Amino acid sequence: MTLAIIAIIVGLPVLLWSAEKFINGSAGIANHFGVSPLLIGMLIIGFGTSAPEIIVSIFAALQGNAGIALGNAYGSNIANIALILGLTALISPIAVRSEIIRRELPIMLAIMFLAAWQLLDFEVSKDDAFTLIGIFILLVSWSVWQGIRGDKDALAEEFSEEISHADTSIKMNLIWLVAGLLLLIASSRVLVWGAVEVATFFGVSDTIIGLTVIAIGTSLPELASSLMAVRKGEHDLALGNVIGSNMFNTLAVVGIAGLIQPMSVEPIFLYRDIVFMLAASVALLIFCIGIKGPGRLNRLEGGAFVSAYIIYTYFLINSAFIN
Repeated sequence: MTLAIIAIIVGLPVLLWSAEKFINGSAGIANHFGVSPLLIGMLIIGFGTSAPEIIVSIFAALQGNAGIALGNAYGSNIANIALILGLTALISPIAVRSEIIRRELPIMLAIMFLAAWQLLDFEVSKDDAFTLIGIFILLVSWSVWQGIRGDKDALAEEFSEEISHADTSIKMNLIWLVAGLLLLIASSRVLVWGAVEVATFFGVSDTIIGLTVIAIGTSLPELASSLMAVRKGEHDLALGNVIGSNMFNTLAVVGIAGLIQPMSVEPIFLYRDIVFMLAASVALLIFCIGIKGPGRLNRLEGGAFVSAYIIYTYFLINSAFIN
């Protein structure tokens, strides 16, 4: 048990650190070869911030721990919206200026409802996984097209400003890319093993561990990048990071895990966790889309998100130990 706790305490920060190095290396190499900042931001950084969820869920699926794989993916979606955007908005209200963000929000919501519909039979089958991967490929193609077009959009300008700060040699970027990926894989294996051992010791389901400890932990890159973006006044970047991460989590993370191993879930997962994810996503769309002007996530709405997340997590943990 002690070794399992150490595995989580050590594995999580190494996972996050290696993900950051992987992102920086990938973005630096792409920037060196003249890839547009919008494409780097939407595709490479979007993929990179979801790398912890992807690797953790892959190993969880390989080991037959469906609860960790799905809890990690959908729990991260919940944490990204309710906790991360909520905390960010409490610190500084998030203004939405980007038309790309306005287009992606409804797409994200549609993907969330698709995920809920797939779970009505309480499993993610291989057909479900192929569907998710197919949509993921279409979205990646759309992102590439957006990046090649190089539209003058508020989000594109923020990505350009962010990426222009990086000035590292191609050799160092390549080293960080490879080292980051290797450490991602190693730390993910350690983290999944530790989480399973802790869940077994306390007699709680691995789904609860996935929805709480692992989901919050793997969402920390989004929290750091969102807080940093808002501090620099790059509000669309903060929101874009979360929207992109949630779409990657739902399509790529669940899709890849489902291809490796079809996964079953308990009914409570659909009725409690997926419903909460949908409610948070609908609320985010209403707050940010801007019916009569620019969208905005203010402090009151941010506080409501954080409060809802705390209540949700309390009932999640409470139900785990009651049962």
